[in-house]
Amino acid sequence: MAKEEIKIKTERREEHGSGAARRLLRAGFVPAAINRIEGGSVMVKLNAREFENMLRHHASNQLLVTLDLDGQPVPALLREVQTDVMDGHVIHADFGEISLTRKLRVSINLRLAGEPDGVKNEGGILEQTLRQIEVECLPVDIIEVLTVDVSALKLGQALAVRDLKLGPGYTLITHGEVSVATVVEAPAEEVAAEAAVPAEGATPGSEPEIITKGKKEEGEEGAAPAEGGKGEKKDAAKPEKKGAEKKGGDEKKK
Repeated sequence: MAKEEIKIKTERREEHGSGAARRLLRAGFVPAAINRIEGGSVMVKLNAREFENMLRHHASNQLLVTLDLDGQPVPALLREVQTDVMDGHVIHADFGEISLTRKLRVSINLRLAGEPDGVKNEGGILEQTLRQIEVECLPVDIIEVLTVDVSALKLGQALAVRDLKLGPGYTLITHGEVSVATVVEAPAEEVAAEAAVPAEGATPGSEPEIITKGKKEEGEEGAAPAEGGKGEKKDAAKPEKKGAEKKGGDEKKK
């Protein structure tokens, strides 16, 4: 099922260590190692630009490649790629030589396709619970991504590993009962948020207008008189009580 042959040219390198690796990186090369079938490893270097460009066109770093080592083709599996945490550039790669006639264990990425019935018609949410499966297969059958159709899933249903359509060339290592994807009910807060969406024509965040009695205008009945107003003048002109005048007269007679 692997249609494309990926060829990578390598050159042997004699220098080892972190200092030598930094010099190679500055010169535009990626330090790499090839683990041979018969034992031991060969230290090589790769063209950094060509290698990184090749990786950008593939979804997985676990690739079947053909290495050009001293003019001889070496089938190998790209086992690991190390990148710089600051700029993301590749700083090291590891390859393992393989036999094209022997099965090996690899990981296959899973990609979901289609809109589940339970999402479209029942208001559910699709959750992907597994992103890779482990299988055994011949090197020529290695695939990077397996596309999984989930359009038939209804609310409450799940798709398991055993339901995947792989073909006779693959032996599943991941347990068949493991869930790959499921459609679940939307959380209560999301349902409440949808219900709270304002009606068409309403302004989001607007509140109903409250109509109350207006405050009485200044000067109306019951309102406090303004400072220096007529009320104060009236009080100032008010005569003293008669009782106080009479009392004063009595005191003179005595």
